[in-house]
Amino acid sequence: MRGRLVPLIVPLLLGAALAQEIAEPGKVRAEPSTFHCLAVRWPVKGDLDQDATVAVRYRRLVAHQAGDPNAPKWREAMPLFRPYPAKMSRENRVPGGSLFAGSIVGLTPGTDYEVALSLTDPDGGSATRTLTMRTAAEPAELAAMRTRHVVPDPGGQGGGTGTRDDPFRGIASAHAAAKPRDLFLLHKGVYLKGTWKVTKFGTPQEPIIWRGAGDGEAILDGGGGEGRLIDANNIHHVWFEDLTLRGRHYLFVGHNGHHVVIRRCRFLISRVGFTAINGGYSQSQGTVITDSTFAGPCTWPRTQGIESHHGIHITGSGHVIAYNRFSGLADAVHGTMHGRLSASDFHNNEISECTDDGLETDQADTNVRVFANRITNCWEGISGQPVNGGPVYVFRNAIYNVDYSPFKLHNHTAGMLLFHNTCLKAGYPFHIQPATETVNDIVTRNNLFIGTRGPSLRSTGRMTRCDFDGDGYSRHPGPFALWNRRTYKTVKDAMASGNLYNEHGAVFVDPATCFASGLHAPADVKVRQPIAANDLRLAKNSDAIDKGVVLPGFNDGFAGKAPDLGCYELGQPLPHYGPRPRK
Repeated sequence: MRGRLVPLIVPLLLGAALAQEIAEPGKVRAEPSTFHCLAVRWPVKGDLDQDATVAVRYRRLVAHQAGDPNAPKWREAMPLFRPYPAKMSRENRVPGGSLFAGSIVGLTPGTDYEVALSLTDPDGGSATRTLTMRTAAEPAELAAMRTRHVVPDPGGQGGGTGTRDDPFRGIASAHAAAKPRDLFLLHKGVYLKGTWKVTKFGTPQEPIIWRGAGDGEAILDGGGGEGRLIDANNIHHVWFEDLTLRGRHYLFVGHNGHHVVIRRCRFLISRVGFTAINGGYSQSQGTVITDSTFAGPCTWPRTQGIESHHGIHITGSGHVIAYNRFSGLADAVHGTMHGRLSASDFHNNEISECTDDGLETDQADTNVRVFANRITNCWEGISGQPVNGGPVYVFRNAIYNVDYSPFKLHNHTAGMLLFHNTCLKAGYPFHIQPATETVNDIVTRNNLFIGTRGPSLRSTGRMTRCDFDGDGYSRHPGPFALWNRRTYKTVKDAMASGNLYNEHGAVFVDPATCFASGLHAPADVKVRQPIAANDLRLAKNSDAIDKGVVLPGFNDGFAGKAPDLGCYELGQPLPHYGPRPRK
C-alpha cells in the first residue's frame, strides 16, 4: 500500500513546493509623502526562492489625451528593496513571504504623480499596480488668518483682548482664547519663566500659529531646571515660528502629536531641543521643522565620552527636517527605540561640531531618506545602529573632518543604501568597526572616500548580503581592503574573489587633484575646520569624473559619459545648507 502512495505523494509535495515559490502579491500601501519623495510598501507572499523583483516607473499626472506627444514621459526609478525578514521590525514582517519597499526621490512639492509597479517572478504570480500619489507641500497659512497680538506680562496680571491697542498680556491669556485660524504675533520681550502646556489645536485647513512679531526677539524662557519649556503632547496643526526657546532641559516636548510646524525658531539647548516620540507610525505624522537653529554647549574637539545634548528626537512617519543649522551637540538628530521612524526626510541641514553622530537613523524601518546635508567636525557622520531592514537611503551628503567614519554601521544594522556621498577625513577613508556584529544588506554606489591611511576600505564586522560596488577611494600603501577577516591587496584581487565586488569594482582617486577648492584631508581631526572649507565639488581633472554607474532617480540628467562619483556632479553649484533667506 505504501509503495502505491509514493507516486501520488511526490507530485503533491513538488506541487506544494512550487506553489510556495510563486509570488502572491498583496495590497500596495502608499506611505506618507514628503516634499520631494513618495514611498510604497508591497507585501508579497510565497516567492520563497526570493527571485521576484519589483520595477518602478513614474510620471507627473497631467490631464492629456491618448497619443498626445506632449504628455509627461514615464521615468524609471530604483526598483523596490526587499528587506531581510529576520532584521525587520516584527510588525512589518510578511508571514510566508517578503515586504518590498522603496522611494521615488527628487520630486516636485505639491504635485500629483502616477506610479506604476511591476512585480516579476520567474515562477509565476507577476502583477502590476498603478497608484496616484501626491507629494506634500510646505505648509502655507491662509490669507484670512485672524491676527491677534501678544506682549510679555512681567507682572503676571494677564488680560487683554488681542487687538493691537489691547494685546493679550502673556502667553496664558492668549492661549486661553486660542481658536483655529488664529495667528498670534508675539512682540519682543521675554515670556513664560515656566512651562507652557499647549492644549488648543487647529485643523488641517485652519491651524493655530504662534509667531514672533518681527519687532525684536520673542523669547520663551523656562527659567532653568530639568522640566519642559513647551509641553505639547498630543497636539496637531499648531505652528511655532520666529521664536527663541531657552531655559529648560527639554525645550519642546510633543509626543503623540501630528502635523506640527516649527519654522525659523532658535533653540538654545541645555539638553534636548525638540522631542516627539512614542506616537508610532500612524499617529505621529507630518511634523515639519525647517530653517531653525539648534545650538548646544558641546565643544570640538570631543573632550569626554558620549554626551546627551541633542537637537531633535523624532519617530513616526511623513516628517521633514530640512534647512536647519545644528552645532555644539552630541547628535543633531538622535534615533530612539521609543516608536520607530519611516517615510521621513532629513535634507539640506548644516551640521557641525557634534561630539557623537552628525545625524542618526537608528531604529528606522522603511523609506527614511537622508540627503544633501553638509556635516563638518563631527565624531561620526551618519549613523544606522541599527536600521530595521530598510531601506534607508543616504545620498549626496558632504562629510568633512569626522573622527571615526562617514557611516556608523553597528548593532547588526540592515538595509542602508549609500549613494553619491563624499567623505574627506584623516585616517581610514571608510572604516566599519562593529566588533563581532553583523553588517547586513548594505548597498553602496558612486561614493567617494578620501583619507590619509590604508587600507582604503576597512571592515572588522561580518559583512552579510552586502553589495559594495562602484565607489571611489584614495590609494594608500599596503592592501586595498580588509573584508570579512580577509585581506585584499588590490581591487583586482577583490574582484576575482567574488566576495567583495562582482561587477564594477572600485576606482582610485588622486586626492591632490580631486577637488576644485584644493581641499585635502586634515592632518589632525582635532583641529576645528571652517564650515566654508567643506566644499567638495570636483575639479575638472578629477579622477572621479564620469566614473559612476547609473542609478535611476538618483543621478538622472548627469553630464558627460557617466555620472560622477561623490555628492556633486561637475559644474553643479553648492546646494543651500542651513536656514534659507526670507522671501
